[in-house]
Amino acid sequence: MTPDLPTEYADEQLHARMGIEITRWDVQEMVGTMPVKGNRQPFGLLHGGANAVLAEQLGSLGSAMHAAKFGSIAVGLELSCTHHRAAREGLVTGVARPIHLGRSTATYEIVVTDEDGRRTCTARLTCIIRPQAPGA
Repeated sequence: MTPDLPTEYADEQLHARMGIEITRWDVQEMVGTMPVKGNRQPFGLLHGGANAVLAEQLGSLGSAMHAAKFGSIAVGLELSCTHHRAAREGLVTGVARPIHLGRSTATYEIVVTDEDGRRTCTARLTCIIRPQAPGA
């Protein structure tokens, strides 16, 4: 099951510009990949902000799927990232798994690894769950 997402800004999505592809849609495990190429910082390494975008994309989608069970929406509240090692080439893979799925918040841990399976980043995202606005 994939969440019903608004289509008004479909051509302006950051994840698409960064080459993020979602390979598994599930509240319990959201998985996606992102190329290093096109997402580098000046020294040729994967930009730390790109890790943050991948983490927030995966955790937000999982949170949105969880919130949909209540007829609600999820929006990011807090994101933290620890960068363990550099990624220089290929794809990185993010795996988001819930730490907490409640009625008012959802928290995911997102582990990003390189093509050799080495952890490059660990992130934690908390989303707040709110009722949908009337008419939304």
